[in-house]
Amino acid sequence: MDTATNPAAPDAISADAVRALIDHAILKPELRRSDVDAQLDEAAAYRVFSVCVRPGDVTHAVERLRGTGVGVGTVIGFPHGTTSTAAKVAESLQALADGAFELDMVQDIGAAKSGDWERVQRDVRAVVDAAGDTVVKVILETAYLTDDEIVAASRAAVAGGAAFVKTSTGFAGGGATAEHIRLMREAVGPDTGVKASGGVRGLDTLLEMVQAGATRIGTSASARILDEVAHRSSTGAASSLGDDTTSY
Repeated sequence: MDTATNPAAPDAISADAVRALIDHAILKPELRRSDVDAQLDEAAAYRVFSVCVRPGDVTHAVERLRGTGVGVGTVIGFPHGTTSTAAKVAESLQALADGAFELDMVQDIGAAKSGDWERVQRDVRAVVDAAGDTVVKVILETAYLTDDEIVAASRAAVAGGAAFVKTSTGFAGGGATAEHIRLMREAVGPDTGVKASGGVRGLDTLLEMVQAGATRIGTSASARILDEVAHRSSTGAASSLGDDTTSY
């Protein structure tokens, strides 16, 4: 099943499907190596799709997660999107050399607020070209944007070759909302992924995002969410969340 084009209905998501949606975020600047290791081990234990780590942690994360099936992604131009395009390209090439399998880049937010969509598109295209076959997600930072800007930014990202558009860094004082996910899904159509990130801390919120059109979830609350799935399954509160239902 294509996760970009066929988001599952909330009542059909299985535990395995929830795992397959999650990019476990390990991005806080103050995290110590021991904190990072604990989060990496948690991601492996819960068998999420991937982790999204700070660029300086990529090599270590790849080694620690080797053999677990959990992918290692990282961020580019994070969290403000204000680095030059050349710097984003260099950062992308280093991340790929270190073993990152997906890149979440922050769009040029100032260009977006200025309505300079050609500049936004060029910035995205440069990273996409540098990434080759690697999935590039573009973080719009929707907390800073009007609805019209969210639509325009989503379209500029797709025009630049992005595989996904993403709501937030989690550092701008606002996260994903169902309304913004719906706007982004409508703007990009069925063939581009939409990632909800920022403030997704429980299963009900995750399901709301999927209902709105999200096909990937960025969260640091993976354990809590997957524990909720297990609890609901064991109590019969949501029997459709069993492992034999729709998966990705």
